[in-house]
Amino acid sequence: MKTADFPALLEKYFTERLMRQRQASPHTVSSYRDTFRLLLHFAKGHLHKTPSQITLMEIDASFVTAFLDDLERRRGIHARTRNLRLTAIRSFFRYLALEEPAHAAQIQRVLAIPDKRYSKMQVQSLSRTEVDALLAAPNQGTWLGRRDYALILTTVQTGLRLSELTGLRCQDLHLGKGAHVRCLGKGRKERCTPLAKQTVTALKAWLNEPGSGSGEWLFATAQGNRLSADAVQDLLAKYQGMAGQRCPSLRKKRVTPHVLRHTLAMELLQSGIDRSVIALWLGHESVATTQVYFDADLGLKEKVLAKTNTPNGRNFRFKAEDSLLAFLKGL
Repeated sequence: MKTADFPALLEKYFTERLMRQRQASPHTVSSYRDTFRLLLHFAKGHLHKTPSQITLMEIDASFVTAFLDDLERRRGIHARTRNLRLTAIRSFFRYLALEEPAHAAQIQRVLAIPDKRYSKMQVQSLSRTEVDALLAAPNQGTWLGRRDYALILTTVQTGLRLSELTGLRCQDLHLGKGAHVRCLGKGRKERCTPLAKQTVTALKAWLNEPGSGSGEWLFATAQGNRLSADAVQDLLAKYQGMAGQRCPSLRKKRVTPHVLRHTLAMELLQSGIDRSVIALWLGHESVATTQVYFDADLGLKEKVLAKTNTPNGRNFRFKAEDSLLAFLKGL
C-alpha cells in the first residue's frame, strides 16, 4: 500500500461511507471526526509524522490501544467515552475490510480490541423541589434570562436530548390546539412531543421576544446563531450554582441536559405511566432501555417491599467460632 493511501481512505470513508451511503446524522459525523482528529494529533507526537504521511500499517492494534490509553491518562476520559472513540475506529476498520482485504489480519486485530468494562451507576434525576429552584434561577428581567428559563422548562417537560434541543427551529413548534414540538432524534427518527400549558405559555412569550421568533433557531445566541452543546452545559452549571443557595441538595448533584431528561422519565414512571409509553416519549430504540429508570426508582422498590411478608426470624447472640475451625476456614 502506498503512503498516501491512508489519508485518501479516511477521506473516502467520511464522504462516501458515512455521508453518502449511510447518510449518518451530523452528530455522528462530528463525533467520528473528533475521534480521528485526536488520533491524528496523537500520531503526530507518537510517530513524528504529519497526518498526510501516516501509513495504514502504522495504525495497528497496539497503536490504537496506546491512543485510547493516552486519552484516559492525559485527558481523563471515562471508560464510556473511551468505548465511544473505539466505536468510531471500528467503523472505519470495518470499511477498510472491504476496501483493503490485503490487510485483513491487521484489521481483524484492531476490530478485536475489546470495550473497557465499567461500573454502571444508577441514573441521576432531580426532585420537583430541585427543578423548581433551577427554574427560579434565571433572571427573567433580561433577554438571556428569559431564553434560559424557556430552554430549561422545555428540556424538563419534553425530555429532549441535547442535540435535539439545540437543533430546534421556530418552525418545529406548534402552539395551537394539540401543542407539540417536532424534532429529528437519534437515528434520524422524527417524533412529536406534546407540550404542557406552562411550557406553551413560556414559548409563546419567548417567540414574541425581539430577535428571537424571527430567527431560524428556537434557542439562539444573542447573535442569532445556534447554541453550542458547551454553552448549554455552561448555563446549566451557572444556574445550578445559583439555585444551590436556595436548594442545598442541588450542590451535591451534577445538572446536565441528560439529567433533566432522566428527571422527566422518573416523573412519568412515578406517575404510573407504562414503560412502553415512556420509551415512545423519549425516542428510545427499545423498551428495554427504560429499565434503568425502574432500577433507579427507590420509591417503587419500597412499595414492592411493603406488599411482601416479613420473614419471622429470631435474633441470636453472636458466638465466636472455634479457633481451629476458623484456622481451617481461612486456608
